[in-house]
Amino acid sequence: MLSVKVSTKHQVAVPSEARRRLGIEAGDRLSVEITDDAIVLRRRPAQPSARLQELGAVGGIWKGVDPVGYVRELRDEMDR
Repeated sequence: MLSVKVSTKHQVAVPSEARRRLGIEAGDRLSVEITDDAIVLRRRPAQPSARLQELGAVGGIWKGVDPVGYVRELRDEMDR
């Protein structure tokens, strides 16, 4: 199991093995999810539409719904 140490500025460095396996580069953004006793970091796609698609994969209100298609439908309704 990989581990990290919290610095005096409350910062952590993502271990190189994790960065390589997930394709994390300098400047990439990570989403932070807090569960009962864990912090989960996920790589965030650069494109907003890809982030919406990720929401569908995770679950919640978007489970089983294509979020990009849903937003397109809303835009079409507003244009009418």
